[in-house]
Amino acid sequence: MKYALSLIAALAIAAPVHAQGKLNVVTATEDLASIAREVGGDRVSVEAIARGYQDPHFVEAKPSFILKLQRADVLIVVGRELEIGWLPPLVQQSRNGRIQPGGDGYLDASLQAQILEIPTGQITRAMGDVHPLGNPHYWLDPENGKRIAKEIAGKFSEVRPNDRAGFQQRLADFTTRLDAAAKRWLAEMAPYKGTKIVTYHRSFPNFAERFGLDIVGYVEPRPGIPPSPQHTLDLINEMKRQTVKIVLVEPYFDLKTPNSIGRETGAEILVMPPSVGGTKEVTDYFKLFDYDIKLLVDAIKKTGAK
Repeated sequence: MKYALSLIAALAIAAPVHAQGKLNVVTATEDLASIAREVGGDRVSVEAIARGYQDPHFVEAKPSFILKLQRADVLIVVGRELEIGWLPPLVQQSRNGRIQPGGDGYLDASLQAQILEIPTGQITRAMGDVHPLGNPHYWLDPENGKRIAKEIAGKFSEVRPNDRAGFQQRLADFTTRLDAAAKRWLAEMAPYKGTKIVTYHRSFPNFAERFGLDIVGYVEPRPGIPPSPQHTLDLINEMKRQTVKIVLVEPYFDLKTPNSIGRETGAEILVMPPSVGGTKEVTDYFKLFDYDIKLLVDAIKKTGAK
């Protein structure tokens, strides 16, 4: 009898338990958390691990993250190896079978997104932190935002089939509002199509493609490699040659080199968050684009960038 009870207890711990309270969702980033809240509404409780002001490639693993993951019904990751340096050990240590890769509660949000910069040929460490599966900053295109939301709605519906109609209704509402907002954002950016910019890291290719910007160089000589004096000089000369007046810098990078580039070229240095939570004003996915586009348009007008 004692053996039978212990066996039942062990099976209860191992089996997926989806309490019919709120669905407990953990996301790798605040961008995914924002979209998950849009889709889930009051049927879900959502927590992000990486903060929007942190470099999502390098997040300090904390024991508290393991506790969050232990309680999760669903884990949503950016994928494309963005989190490869910190998330897999946390997921493994959580011993939560639902959210292991391939588990019922695991979702890679990138699977239906348009992914840019997928490298061809052999990849070596000399190329820097190149992502073999393509650029993982795909959420910075509202069209991908809709695709992410559809994937999330599908996963929530799998886990909570009784709530499928509610999730699908919220997905439709989010998609309608995002289409309307994207139309406005495109109209705001339309007069500046083809504007040349430099960015620190390769965070903005999807944003640039959607809104018609031309990225002509990077402060990093290669992804994840700090700028060298020679590369910085070459970049300054190229910016002067092409009259580039805008440099975008993610909030987690040192401004010393960008500021020196700005002094030499007369370019405006914009600290532009690529993620929800990157600055206190950017509290959701819609406000991310509102904030970034206003910042950019104001700088283009100020500098006369072309």
